[in-house]
Amino acid sequence: MDVAIIGAGASGLMAAAAAAGAGADVIVYERNRIPGKKLLISGKGRCNITNDSPVVDIVEAFGPGGRFLYSAMSDFGPEELQALLLSLGVECKVERGKRVFPMSDSAADVQNALYRHATNQGARFAFGRQITGLAVADGKVKGVIDSGGNNSWADAVIIATGGISYPGTGSTGDGYRIAAEAGHTIVQPLPALVPMETVEDWPGSVAGLSLRNVELSLYDRGRRIGREFGEMLFTHFGVSGPIVLSLSRAVCRSLRESEAIESGRFTLSIDLKPALDEATLHRRIQRDLVAASKKQLKNSLGMLLPHSIIPVVISLAQVDETIPANQITTAQRSALVETLKRMPLTVLKTRPIEEAIVTSGGIALREVDPRTLESKLLPGLYFCGEVLDIDAPTGGYNLQAAFSTGRLAGMSAAMSRRSG
Repeated sequence: MDVAIIGAGASGLMAAAAAAGAGADVIVYERNRIPGKKLLISGKGRCNITNDSPVVDIVEAFGPGGRFLYSAMSDFGPEELQALLLSLGVECKVERGKRVFPMSDSAADVQNALYRHATNQGARFAFGRQITGLAVADGKVKGVIDSGGNNSWADAVIIATGGISYPGTGSTGDGYRIAAEAGHTIVQPLPALVPMETVEDWPGSVAGLSLRNVELSLYDRGRRIGREFGEMLFTHFGVSGPIVLSLSRAVCRSLRESEAIESGRFTLSIDLKPALDEATLHRRIQRDLVAASKKQLKNSLGMLLPHSIIPVVISLAQVDETIPANQITTAQRSALVETLKRMPLTVLKTRPIEEAIVTSGGIALREVDPRTLESKLLPGLYFCGEVLDIDAPTGGYNLQAAFSTGRLAGMSAAMSRRSG
């Protein structure tokens, strides 16, 4: 056997197809009984495959670490990925924010296509097989060792094990342990793209309510450091949803500085009506109150807001919900407008890393060659996907990085086998 791949997730499947397509004898070891288990739940089961943006914009979304991805994405970016999927029978569509999904809205279609592609190229899969270490000799990787202590020889090994989020899908940190034993530095794995708990408990009263087309701002000690437009969700512990997850990255980074978030440091402000300026919103509320002049305030805002959140808005505005609509004063209307445009929440903490969509941290990039994804410390060892210290906001960026790095690692491993 020439190339051994540890993990059959998004990056591992792409690495397997690339390496086998380049002529290598490839075997993929996967601790689960099926491939792409995490891929199946991505995008709420719809699979946000990539973002239909120029490579430079995608790289920028990863922040300072994005430069590491230039080689991988220049050769295999969003355009090439969508073309490959189309050739495999998966037609794609572009939605708001340039998010790309399969036309079928089924992550299973993507999973099946990539698995078939890898097997058609000649890659073999060993399911239910957990790899716990590397076989090393003469300063070079020589294969892998499974949980039973059995050695399987290989000329090159690719670690594609993912991070430690959603451990039920098989992402349990195996790759970090294996890499650390090989001498690699592991940047502390922390949650990224994760729901946030709030100090306030009122979100629990509207748990399950999803708001679309709202604007959410994140403040650090009163200074706005992020703003997202889109969909959010209230939960029994606080808030979740795409725009919450994107903003959570800044909160998660603070955990590298301290073990806990400073009380009151991070706050959120929800603009429930971003399409309306304050003057227009004043007039809109006044019109609704006139139309419902004989009703109590709590029964007068149904045309403006979802029913379940009306009591919360009225309470935060400190207005009596039983007051007749035709008795609302200008000051009270102003208080309602203020709440609708700047609904406040205080971040208590992020949810556990097990609930994160993506892991922040991983294999230190300075120890990996970005042109090949080969380890600079141990020849013959390669990395791809979430196991690397790269992460970006929601929108398809992270999966694109997994596919791009998987392909580059697979091609590099196959070529090194030839040259070796």
